[in-house]
Amino acid sequence: MPLTRRDFAKGSASTGAGVALLGSAGVLASAAPSLAAAEDTGSAAADGGHGDRFGYGPLRPDPDGILALPAGFSYRILTRAGVTKLESGEFTPSEHDGTAAFPGPRGTTLLVTNHEMDGPRSEAAHPVPLSDGLVYDPAAPGGCTVVELRPGGEVAEWVGISGTANNCAGGTTPWGTWLTCEENSDRAGENGMTKDHGYVFEVDPADRRANRDPRPVKALGRYDHEAVVIDPRRGHMYLTEDADEPNGLFYRWVPPRGFRHGRGQLRTLADDAGVLQAPQCYDSGGRFVDDLSRATKTGTVYGVDWIDVPDRDARTVPVRQQFADGEVTRGRKLEGMWWADGGAYIVSSYARDESPGAPHDGQVWFYSPGRRTLTLKVLLRVNASPGEDGAFDGPDNITVSPYGGLVIAEDGEGVQHLFGATDEGRTYPIARNELNIGTAEEPEYSEFTGVVFSPDGRTLYANIQEPGLMLAITGPWRRHR
Repeated sequence: MPLTRRDFAKGSASTGAGVALLGSAGVLASAAPSLAAAEDTGSAAADGGHGDRFGYGPLRPDPDGILALPAGFSYRILTRAGVTKLESGEFTPSEHDGTAAFPGPRGTTLLVTNHEMDGPRSEAAHPVPLSDGLVYDPAAPGGCTVVELRPGGEVAEWVGISGTANNCAGGTTPWGTWLTCEENSDRAGENGMTKDHGYVFEVDPADRRANRDPRPVKALGRYDHEAVVIDPRRGHMYLTEDADEPNGLFYRWVPPRGFRHGRGQLRTLADDAGVLQAPQCYDSGGRFVDDLSRATKTGTVYGVDWIDVPDRDARTVPVRQQFADGEVTRGRKLEGMWWADGGAYIVSSYARDESPGAPHDGQVWFYSPGRRTLTLKVLLRVNASPGEDGAFDGPDNITVSPYGGLVIAEDGEGVQHLFGATDEGRTYPIARNELNIGTAEEPEYSEFTGVVFSPDGRTLYANIQEPGLMLAITGPWRRHR
């Protein structure tokens, strides 16, 4: 039954000011009042800055010029594009992106990593190898690899899927597999592709045989996919789209009656199975909200209804363009997602002139399926000096920390960080990319991607997308409440 605008308005009126606290009772539940107070006082927390009162302290320069970390922390390079090698002898592919960590057999840890490459395969310096039986489209350079970390410190790597394009954030499943998402909707014949792209594929890190003969899950739609999470209770899947002109959408897929999730089950779905839907948001007064950039304060809560997508495979019109003005709620650069606290954390990286609301340098929202509400948890103001080490901007990949709060990978302008956000919404630095891929006169630093903790919570894994490094960070982690 849809949540009507009138129902939501009545609920908001009855709760009064308390409506700003709806949503998750766990991570960042108190972000709204603390950040609202910070905005009033002009503190560093409000504009994404950081101080020394919380977090792990200042970042110390790395003599090797790769990763600045707080005192007591260290890192190890696990894979490096064009340097380390796969079991088959080819080099590790480049453009590391979304990553997940799974407990493996005999004390191992399995890391599945996307490699975000597009365009003709011939133009990629280190494409994902076309391993026998694991290829979707031999013309595409992307895919993902599986990295096995053994108790003795040894590292092995092999192909999980190849022949896909722009494999971006992706997401895990409750049954222990990886969903790799193509942020690319090229049709066969475009950019040298031989098959249609813009799909989600399932990769099993523990069973190589299950990955043979890759098949897209077309029921989830064809568009510029970014990330995906699964509601383990209801079986719904939520997906983000990183696109503009017009801005992208986040989606809900409702499985068909009787469908049971599990290993390999997504491959059995018909192309039109279930229902793919886009959100229609409205505020506490029952007014339609056209874009997430309209929210200017943390604690903002929108009611959410869901509108069916007319043509999920976008045979003639891209999915996001199939809706008229006033039908759906959009957002600029909808990026990483993470399922925790009974709902989905969703990132919008920034908003500028292309968005109808207020400019910002990052939002983190929480969607509660039980309440059918979307709550703004973190808001980063526009970073006026991105080339200076200070404020954060451009959140992208995201994970919920076992030590409380969020850990976010920065894909902004200038300096790039991994940073945390506490339950009170304060931000603090964890790492800074010092690997200059530009020049001394015009330095350039690539984005962080694939942030995720190990199954035991002792190690934080993250990637530097260019030139393509996977890092393992260890140190004196502690609770941040």
